[in-house]
Amino acid sequence: MVMLIDENGNKLGHKTKEEALKSSSELNLDLVQVSPSGTEPVVCKIMDFGKHIFMKKKNNSSSKAGSKRTTTKEIKFRPSTDVGDYNIKLKKIKSFILGGDKTKISVRFRGREILNSDMGLELLDRLRDELKEIAQVDQEPSLEGRQLLMVLSPLKRNK
Repeated sequence: MVMLIDENGNKLGHKTKEEALKSSSELNLDLVQVSPSGTEPVVCKIMDFGKHIFMKKKNNSSSKAGSKRTTTKEIKFRPSTDVGDYNIKLKKIKSFILGGDKTKISVRFRGREILNSDMGLELLDRLRDELKEIAQVDQEPSLEGRQLLMVLSPLKRNK
């Protein structure tokens, strides 16, 4: 004897296995055992098993699509970056931050420019001040080799 459930979730009562198979074949659907094998009574459901598997995969993929991964974008400056280029790069950094991406800002020094690393620090401080309403500093400016690096990320909004 099996406990039979129809495709809408309604209980049809206790039936023999043959009656359950006949009921499912009349509806052109599958008979699926829902309960574990050792239980009494065995619970079976009439359903379209292919559609069930498809919907399960679809739900899993849609939940993965909802989660957003943060990516890290990079903008490179030179210590002698002029006002026009600075403004263009600032606008690009704002678009990255507002898009939800972390932004790595690097100031690259060539040759003897490394002697004036304070110019790079001033540049990064100016960027930090101009972006403080929309970004927070994840990594403070640090000198790594011939580049000065700082990482910004979007501010966390309280909802």
